Amino acid sequence: MKKDIFILGSTGSIGQTTLNIIKNDKKKFCVKLLTTNKNINKIYKQAKEFNVKKIVVFDKDSYLKCIKKFKNSKIKVYNKIEEILKVIKKKSFLTVNAISGIEGLDPTLKIIKHSNILAIANKESIICGWQFINKELKKNNTEFIPLDSEHFSIWSLLKYEKKNNINKVYITASGGPFLNRNLQKIKYIKSKYALKHPNWKMGKKISIDSATMMNKIFEIIEAMKIFDLTINKFEILIHPQSYLHAIINFKNGITKLLAHQTSMEVPIANSIYSKFGNYVLDKSSFDHTKINGSVFMKPNKKNFPLLQILKYKFSGTYFETILVSLNDRLVKEYLDDKISYITIHKKLIKLLKTPYFTKYYSKKPKDINDIKNMVIKVNLYLDEYLQPYKYI
Repeated sequence: MKKDIFILGSTGSIGQTTLNIIKNDKKKFCVKLLTTNKNINKIYKQAKEFNVKKIVVFDKDSYLKCIKKFKNSKIKVYNKIEEILKVIKKKSFLTVNAISGIEGLDPTLKIIKHSNILAIANKESIICGWQFINKELKKNNTEFIPLDSEHFSIWSLLKYEKKNNINKVYITASGGPFLNRNLQKIKYIKSKYALKHPNWKMGKKISIDSATMMNKIFEIIEAMKIFDLTINKFEILIHPQSYLHAIINFKNGITKLLAHQTSMEVPIANSIYSKFGNYVLDKSSFDHTKINGSVFMKPNKKNFPLLQILKYKFSGTYFETILVSLNDRLVKEYLDDKISYITIHKKLIKLLKTPYFTKYYSKKPKDINDIKNMVIKVNLYLDEYLQPYKYI
């Protein structure tokens, strides 16, 4: 019997990679649900290729266009995830959440009870709402698999290991395109250069986060929550080759390392096939040249000043939502050429110390609406705050 797959964010890079994997084994898997925000042309092609009868288009204007575009097809279009879940009676074998941004939290919470396995590549959902996600996972007996390469690696290395035997978890970082560049010399560098990641093909937002090292801050926060570990258990190591994704040193003297090529196919495919045995990757090999002569180093905090954010507490308060929202907005402004590269660093650090926000660091959101309201509050504040810095 075919296994049903739901894919949230099917038109992004993670969603497309997931579909490419499934395409080679259509006898085993059946895609039942696809979603996108605005990319109606791509989701139409995906729905036709995989014979998907139900899709969700979240953006209202795109949804209305989609209805007209699909009127002569057998594809049913919905605007909200809850609408489609009312008519889907059977739980998915696996749901992949590949939605980018904090907008992925609401669909995640709503689809958990309709999923046997939830695989997430959405950092913001975990960072801002893990307490709600974890509650739903336990309530509905839904298995969880982290899809980011670092977290999938940690998850894999921790199989058959006791958490209290962990001495240190090392999350590796490539260092991005500016690893050996002095921050003061590139403070006005254009975004097109920041987008040139040396190893990975990624979206624009995460590429900028890689350049500033914010993605590693997010990954540590995620790992703390997913694996229920304290921050002193983590350390960032620069590994320019991006071949080793996680290293765990155990108290018994054993150190485990997980390596794979710079392709999201590896964690995604192994997640999908986790119940079937090993996935067979075309041309799988061990590239010893990527480890020979490898130099591991601690990141230079002068060039990556955002790392000082790791001194804050991450205990499920509004801090995480404020951090994500501030960074999202500043990165967007930079990509739109409205602020400089150095402004992301300076203003994010300064804004986190602003009394307007610090008063919320001891308060916890009671539900997802509290998180949504905080996102709105942050952006309203930035609408006014960023005016003097336009086009810097």
